[in-house]
Amino acid sequence: MRAATGIRPLGMDTLVRLQRELRAPALPRRLPVPEGMTAPLGCDAVAVPARLGPLVMPRLPRVGCVYADEAHWWWIVPSDSDYALEWPAPACYATGAVLPDSPVLPGLIHRPDGTVPYTPPIPLYLALCRLTDTKPTWSRAVSA
Repeated sequence: MRAATGIRPLGMDTLVRLQRELRAPALPRRLPVPEGMTAPLGCDAVAVPARLGPLVMPRLPRVGCVYADEAHWWWIVPSDSDYALEWPAPACYATGAVLPDSPVLPGLIHRPDGTVPYTPPIPLYLALCRLTDTKPTWSRAVSA
């Protein structure tokens, strides 16, 4: 005989559903491509601490879409711009332009002329290497 506690026991279906909900990933938040622009090469993003953002901008021959929040500046680059590159710390490469968990979506602070949102990745990479005093991947000694 069960004691009358006023609490109804949970069934197996309810427990399984609750467990699935706990493991369900949140929908990824991506940096949006502004209206009227196209991204034929897909989109990834490179983030740097906000203190470095203003130092990077003048070093680039072309600046695509740049987003910013209090902590980071984000540059839109073509997909796979990390292929064979080790982006220097403290830069963070975000495949698919997916943002890490953050309560605030960065705002667009620079929109280029034209219809493509990209910053050329090699000049961005070189600017970040210079600012972080990091040798580019291809100029490092190869060890056997």
